[in-house]
Amino acid sequence: MSRIKSITSLQTEAAEQGSHTLKRSLGSWNLIAIGIGVIIGAGLFSLTGIAAANNTGPAVVLSFLLAAVGCAFSALCYAEFASMVPVAGSAYTYAYATMGELFAWIIGWDLILEYSVGAATVAISWSQYLIKFLSSYGIHLPAQLVMGPFEEATMANGEVIHGWVNLPSLLILWIITAIIIRGIQGSALINGIIVAIKLLVVVVFIALGIQYINPENYHPFIPENTGTFGEFGYSGILRGAGVIFFVFIGFDIVAAMAQEARNPQKTMPVGIIGSLVICTLLFIVFGFVLTGMANYTEFKNSAAPIAVAIAKTPYQWLQKLILVGIMIGYTSVIMVDLLGQSRVFYTMSKDGLLPKVFSSLHPRFQTPYQSNLLLCTFISLFAGFMPIHIVGEMVSIGTLLAFVMVCLGVIVMRKKMPDAPRPFRTPWVPLVPILGILTCLLMMFSLPLDTWIRLIVWLVIGFAIYFLYGKKRSKLNEEIK
Repeated sequence: MSRIKSITSLQTEAAEQGSHTLKRSLGSWNLIAIGIGVIIGAGLFSLTGIAAANNTGPAVVLSFLLAAVGCAFSALCYAEFASMVPVAGSAYTYAYATMGELFAWIIGWDLILEYSVGAATVAISWSQYLIKFLSSYGIHLPAQLVMGPFEEATMANGEVIHGWVNLPSLLILWIITAIIIRGIQGSALINGIIVAIKLLVVVVFIALGIQYINPENYHPFIPENTGTFGEFGYSGILRGAGVIFFVFIGFDIVAAMAQEARNPQKTMPVGIIGSLVICTLLFIVFGFVLTGMANYTEFKNSAAPIAVAIAKTPYQWLQKLILVGIMIGYTSVIMVDLLGQSRVFYTMSKDGLLPKVFSSLHPRFQTPYQSNLLLCTFISLFAGFMPIHIVGEMVSIGTLLAFVMVCLGVIVMRKKMPDAPRPFRTPWVPLVPILGILTCLLMMFSLPLDTWIRLIVWLVIGFAIYFLYGKKRSKLNEEIK
């Protein structure tokens, strides 16, 4: 049986670290605002065009709808899962207190994949928007230094150039890592401004772009399948949903606010569903306008689809302003991913499941600097050398797997701990968790085989580390002895 960390021990650890009881101060609108700020991120500005070009055509709006449904079921389950543990923490911590150490390890290891490849995906897209911005001023970086070795570009003279390394994506990762190591503190004002900028970019793009829609770009709305599963047709819509599920990464943060929500039984469903509905409507309109301004084939292999679309408008000044807004928003997303990743590794290291190097603090800045450096090096391999569609699919499958496990966890815990305090209870159990599992599995199975192979390899590596290292050095193992 998997070892479980008691809720009492979690509370003791929190007290030793100087934590305090979280104040229940968030109402429904606060939760909705948090959800909108988290959901509107990098995936919308990067993978929407790629999914349209490779899988869905203009029907990408249907993929958004399907992905949102799966996210809603899972988020309701996550809210209960989080509310069972009366201390702050990630899904890893919640799992440790409810499902046990092995389950916690799987989620923690999966979160590392999500954060790592998520940061790489955003960095690649940031690089593409930077290139577009610089080119508007006549500055052109060498093609070999803005693409990975698995990518190529055709020059104006017909010459085909193969990439060496995506240098801008590496630079932004290392710059932000250096800032994190120095111990930057989150500012509510700065975060609020960045959220406003991201929301403004979407709204302005929709408001102006709708005037330049070419109705011919919507025909056919669902392009005919090429004969290969996932390449257009109805199977393309399904695979597109799996690809753009990246857009909803971080949505579980809303559910994790259960301990700070006033009257969570009422405010949590409103916050979860409210923010999801608002963002989904924005995404559908965004996808509709994007594929109306430019033909979906023009987004092929482009990590900067908005730049392709706004090039159809005469607003040259606005193009630059939107590009700057997107890059600012991207920078905050990369920082959150890198912080979240190091936090999960730090917690796992403190529990003895990973080497102490990941929880070793800088003598001056008191940050896990060695972990930050090692993780940034690892992420750089993806950002500098892999195409965005590959890393994007890896993030989506990792997130979907985490959501499946959370839905399963709710069913198990209702049987295992039926009388445990639950500030928020998932409605219609086991129907909602089962629908969440089925929807997420459906999107997972729609993703390419090579994406599954990469996930399995990652999990095998994780299991090897756990059974050869973590299980023996776990603090719970030491307590049992």
